[in-house]
Amino acid sequence: MPRASPKDDPQPVPPVQPDLEDCCHSGCNPCVFDLYDDALERYQSALAEWQARQAALTVRAGRTVRTAHARQSKPRTRR
Repeated sequence: MPRASPKDDPQPVPPVQPDLEDCCHSGCNPCVFDLYDDALERYQSALAEWQARQAALTVRAGRTVRTAHARQSKPRTRR
């Protein structure tokens, strides 16, 4: 089974916060700041999911390493 690499699951990128002058102050619905808030919520959710996947990969990789070490035979010693 091929190993997943960080390129296969890149970290989410946060949205760009709009500048104050990006708002026209005419009560648009949705306002650029509303859109940003929605994008920020989606980013935070995606980031939490990504962090959980990364933690699971780390745990799985740790088990693989421990299993590999456990299977290695001890060097023979003369008696």
